Amino acid sequence: MARFTTLYSGSAGNCAVLEHEGRFLMIDVGRSCRQTEQALLQLGLCAEHLEGILLTHEHSDHISGLSVFLKKHAVKLYGCAPSLSALKAAGAIAEETVCVDVQSGVHKIGSFQVESFPTYHDSQASCGYRITAEDGAILAFATDLGMVSPEVWHALSGAGLVALEANYDRYLLMSGSYPSALKYRIDSNHGHLCNTDSARCAVRLIQQGCRKLVFCHLSKENNRPELVMGALHEAAVCAALQLDDSILIRIASRDVPDDWIAL
Repeated sequence: MARFTTLYSGSAGNCAVLEHEGRFLMIDVGRSCRQTEQALLQLGLCAEHLEGILLTHEHSDHISGLSVFLKKHAVKLYGCAPSLSALKAAGAIAEETVCVDVQSGVHKIGSFQVESFPTYHDSQASCGYRITAEDGAILAFATDLGMVSPEVWHALSGAGLVALEANYDRYLLMSGSYPSALKYRIDSNHGHLCNTDSARCAVRLIQQGCRKLVFCHLSKENNRPELVMGALHEAAVCAALQLDDSILIRIASRDVPDDWIAL
């Protein structure tokens, strides 16, 4: 049975793992190679069993450890062509790194079928991933998006486990110390997903049958786990939805690996 968790998640760095029978994929490498390797060891994983790295986009909190990690562990890097080209042009990955464009088609990586979908974010390119395990179980992963577009909704629908961004509380953001330009960049359709929008999307997914949700990429400055859960409960009440023990809800940890969730 395939399992999912995050190694670390938030504005200071992001990395997630999907594992099956000891072989695994990573999504992003947003902290140092050493931190990432230590987190893998905590989960009992060996980097030699890594099948590939899926890149969501080229911002620093998703690639900070990528260059060193790829020098130590020569695996394929999957991502959108504009992001991969930008990384090579900036010298952030070596020329010899094998890069695979995921903007079209389904890619078989190890025992997983991987398909990307576009997300709205202010980078060269940005994508989420819909990943199907051997037994047909589906993970949908979507962070760094300013809105839930029809393409995103289609990709999330029908997944048994959804990892979804809940980056900021709008009141904390707008009343905080960030410069105005940064506030409006975050709050735009090409920025990040706020708690309210994330919660409404989560409720719709639960109504469709999703029973496992992980809220990811919380801002340290502009969000708190209790605010995410408050927004979810408010959205559930508005939709006349009962959140019971059959639904697993998790807030991804900022700095340490979380427990595994079976797909």
